[in-house]
Amino acid sequence: MNTVDVAMLASKAAATIIRDSHSGTLNIRHKGVIDLVTQVDLAAERVIRSVLAEHTPNIPVLAEEGGGATDCKTRWIVDPLDGTTNFVHGYPSYAVSIALEVEGELTVGCVFDAVNGVAYTAERGGGAWCGEQRLQVSDTQKLIDALLATGFPYDRRENVDRYLRYVRAFLLAGQGLRRAGAAAMDFVAVAAGRIDGYWEFGLNPWDVAAGVLLVQEAGGVVTDMAGGPLDLGSPRLLCSNGKVHGEMTKILTQLLSSG
Repeated sequence: MNTVDVAMLASKAAATIIRDSHSGTLNIRHKGVIDLVTQVDLAAERVIRSVLAEHTPNIPVLAEEGGGATDCKTRWIVDPLDGTTNFVHGYPSYAVSIALEVEGELTVGCVFDAVNGVAYTAERGGGAWCGEQRLQVSDTQKLIDALLATGFPYDRRENVDRYLRYVRAFLLAGQGLRRAGAAAMDFVAVAAGRIDGYWEFGLNPWDVAAGVLLVQEAGGVVTDMAGGPLDLGSPRLLCSNGKVHGEMTKILTQLLSSG
């Protein structure tokens, strides 16, 4: 079984647990004031680790809830339930996100839309796919015509005015702005051409790894907000269809320089 199929198998197993949990009572814990984890996150991560260990026993795992391979250049990077707050509230945007990094390069990505039971996959050099349909970023040429997405970090209560400056700037510069609450699904939206650009602070490797490859293989661009290489360990992320990237980078650079 190749590594794309392994990621698919693991993500589908986790999505089944998520789907089957709807009839039960959620045991909700707070990792932070507004950062939630449930027994479903933990169960989904356990099954993912089990599948990965069975099929790729020599590849370590970094996952949101259990930690793991923080310093390894070759590893699986896993978010068992991206969008936990959405899941808890019944808001239909959450996913399983699994990526494979080999010697520091993302080679496989799988985002499994747990609401609709749909898998989005990418392999380095092989394109991004939803089943038999190849994904392609949008052809929107100008920021004024662009539909954008963002997310709000967990420190938003302490830094609300700072983050609202970015929201204001892009509300003025773009055509529309959305905030759905699951980074993996925001990447899917960019890769599928539904969203033209997406920026967010405060992300972790498991939030972005699979989605980054999806967007890149769909013809998009992913960088640091200032336009440089993305630091997967502490991503300050900008991704787009590539055509509006320059305009977005200019706005973000100006905002970053002003604090």
